[in-house]
Amino acid sequence: MDWLTKVRDWAGSITELGIVVVALVVVLQVIFGGTVIPFFGVDVIGNITKIVADLGSQGLVGLVAVGVIAWAFHRRGATSE
Repeated sequence: MDWLTKVRDWAGSITELGIVVVALVVVLQVIFGGTVIPFFGVDVIGNITKIVADLGSQGLVGLVAVGVIAWAFHRRGATSE
């Protein structure tokens, strides 16, 4: 089971790095304006807005999905300490 713990820790680290990168790109988009940061080539704020709108249009299913995602992140933070 030692390898399973290593894989779980590795996946958690990759996820945390992804969250930091997304936050950085959002800040850069806000500071420099425009919809596309040239060196990333994606519209992060537009994509986040679309995801939120899609979840919002799904009603209860969207609310449940947001709850599951929040629970997963909260659970991850509680187990890493």
